[in-house]
This record gives sequence, C-alpha cells and structure tokens, in this order.
Amino acid sequence: MELVVPYPRNPCTSLSSPKRSGFPSNSFTCRRRTTAELRTPVSVTSSNGNVSYSSSAPTHKVTVHDRKQGVIHEFVVPEDQYILHTAESQNITLPFACRHGCCTSCAVRVKSGEIRQPEALGISAELKAKGYALLCVGFPLSDLEVETQDEDEVYWLQFGRYFARGPVERDDYALELAMGDE
Repeated sequence: MELVVPYPRNPCTSLSSPKRSGFPSNSFTCRRRTTAELRTPVSVTSSNGNVSYSSSAPTHKVTVHDRKQGVIHEFVVPEDQYILHTAESQNITLPFACRHGCCTSCAVRVKSGEIRQPEALGISAELKAKGYALLCVGFPLSDLEVETQDEDEVYWLQFGRYFARGPVERDDYALELAMGDE
C-alpha cells in the first residue's frame, strides 16, 4: 500500500525521499505495513449497503452513547479490529485525537460487556479497573455498550490527586513572561 502524506503529518513508520507527482514539494512517499493486531479487512460493503466481514473472527455489536452529540451509535466490530477504526469505516464519527492510545480523547466508560485494550497507555490501570477504556486501541470481546466521556473529566480522574488545589488555572501574566523569554 502506498500513501502520499503531506509533511509534517506522518502516520507512517518510514519515509523515503520527496515524491514529485503533482503534490507540493513537501510531500513524502510512505510505505506502511499493517501486520500488528489488525488481521482482517475492516469491512466489505455490498451493493445493498449492508456491511459484511470476510473474517473468521467473531463479531460483536458495539453500542456507543455519544454524550457530546446526544446520539447512540450501534455497529458490528470483529474481535480483531479496533473499535474506532471499524466505526470510521462505517461512516460513524466518534471523538479521537492521537489514535495510538496515548491521550484520553476517545475515552469511554464501559456500561456492559468486555473490551481488550493492551495498547491503552493514556489511562491508568486504576481507571481501566473502574471500567474506562480507549476506543482507538480497544477490541471488543463481547457485545459492548459504552458511553463517551469528557476528556478533561478522565484526565482529572487520572491526575487530579497530583493537583491538590484543583485544576490549574490559566495565568496570562506568567504566559506573557514566558513568551517574552523566547
């Protein structure tokens, strides 16, 4: 698979020299090998619009209650596919940022079901035990019902104990001083 990705956005693992093919001179050719945990094609859509999977992996119904948008999404995800990736392949928009499990933008609270998330570095083991998960690196192990969370809430739950007086307030004067040093 060959992708042309404009600089500086680089989701690829390796870069070669700039490619001259009608794209801006700051474009690069990327080659990406996806052999990690994603083993099946995300989906195949038939002519009648139904989504089907050509995998032998079990599939599970995932229900996402999106609090911010006030909608409920229901879709089917194979056990060996990331939930966010599969949702996007079905034109379902869910919150995300890094796609690597390092932030809390796609954080959800599991209402029912099981999720496997070995790459979820953005949330602590303590929060995982309380039922929090990241959709970008989460695999369903059963039918699953989750509710999106406010990123700031999850961040506060995880790191709030380190800030004894509450959330850090913006200090424009300190920011102005810091900018003056540059």
